[in-house]
Amino acid sequence: MFLAGGTLTWLYIAGSITLTNLSTEQLVGMNGNQMLLLAWWELAGFLGLMILGFVFVPIYYRNNCTTVTELLERRYKGGSIRTVISAIFLLGNLLIYLPAALYSGSLFLKSMFGVDWPLLWFAIPMAVIAALYTISGGLKAVAVMDTFSGIGVLAIALLVVVLALYAVDFDLFSGVPAERVSMIGSNQSPIPFHTLFTGMLFIQIFYWSTNQNITQKAMTAPSVREAQKGVLAAAAVRVVVIPAIVVIPGVVGYKLFGPMGDASYGRVVAHVLPGWMSGAFAALMAAAVIAHTSAILNSSVALYALDFHDKFVRKVENFWKLAAWASAIFTISSIALVPAFESAKSIINLLQELNGLSSMPILSAFIAGLLFVNVDARAAVIGLLYGVAAYAVHSFILYKPGMLFPEQTFYQHIGLPWLHYIDVMVAVLASSVLVALAANRLIFGNRARYVGPGARSRR
Repeated sequence: MFLAGGTLTWLYIAGSITLTNLSTEQLVGMNGNQMLLLAWWELAGFLGLMILGFVFVPIYYRNNCTTVTELLERRYKGGSIRTVISAIFLLGNLLIYLPAALYSGSLFLKSMFGVDWPLLWFAIPMAVIAALYTISGGLKAVAVMDTFSGIGVLAIALLVVVLALYAVDFDLFSGVPAERVSMIGSNQSPIPFHTLFTGMLFIQIFYWSTNQNITQKAMTAPSVREAQKGVLAAAAVRVVVIPAIVVIPGVVGYKLFGPMGDASYGRVVAHVLPGWMSGAFAALMAAAVIAHTSAILNSSVALYALDFHDKFVRKVENFWKLAAWASAIFTISSIALVPAFESAKSIINLLQELNGLSSMPILSAFIAGLLFVNVDARAAVIGLLYGVAAYAVHSFILYKPGMLFPEQTFYQHIGLPWLHYIDVMVAVLASSVLVALAANRLIFGNRARYVGPGARSRR
């Protein structure tokens, strides 16, 4: 159920990976910034997909993993690390990714149709359909729906780009502030240029190589080679097609309507597409939201069933029945959280910042487990929990103006106004690994040995 029987070909894998990422959070959120430099998230994703295809896919297949946490359990020879990371993944899906997907899809439909309806009127039907689809079809049905709805969304989204450029006589630059059409971000921009050389690569490694929502798609192939073909195809789409889709309509929206935030993409679509095609695109976008939500639901149910219910409740005898109950509960909770995202200035910037609570701590556990041997699972848990706490302190205290010093962040006060949350992620990642190795030595009395690239083999 959770890996579609290992029967999907590279085309479906590529489509599923592409649309799992090309969701309304990207289309609405990135275009909502109305700046070209947001394309860096997609361009840098090429490197993340290469690392997934040629480093992590062979490792996952060699270890016959259903979830990414299985790999850590085997490397550390202990279940505590798997349980903690599964809990973090599951909480992230339930508290962030599921409601954010429903929120952004609902906002797109609301802004495109120009109606003043509550977002929940859009969110509830899509969430219910996604849950029914997950319960009835499993991951194979989700992947097939991803692919076919993805083809439609990509086709019309590309048409939106062309028609949007036509609407401004293919002149994207005149009358638009320079910072909105530059790929060199200032320290105050969503992606300062220097962060491309600090934390960006590690964010991409986490997202594409250790994120259950993505890796689960790659593991549905019958072989490593087939999985790698799908990943390579998704990487090609990521570089050639996606950047234009997620930034150009937003800049056109700024030129036509001024700053509109996350409502920009829906407004541009309604402006440039003929009425009948707007309806078709709205249907495809709704299908994309449903497929994306179904994919997250499926991975969430897999995590709960294999890493919690089977271990701490009772052995799962009927996965379909459990999936039905879990999907219903997860759907209700995600619907209830949709209104919490309405106050966000930018859904994509909020998501990227919140991702740091889990991304770098979890990646530190992978680094310590894959590059070192003789590391106690409990030491990795200590490093992981330290990372979550350290990033939380940064995100909710040190990075917020006025929390410690009047009208200033902590970093501005100490003379580091350029320090961005992407930079902080690198510090959290490195220090989490060091804390894990220190705990392994000082608390549990083990001496870790490096076995990564360049390590000398022991005689």
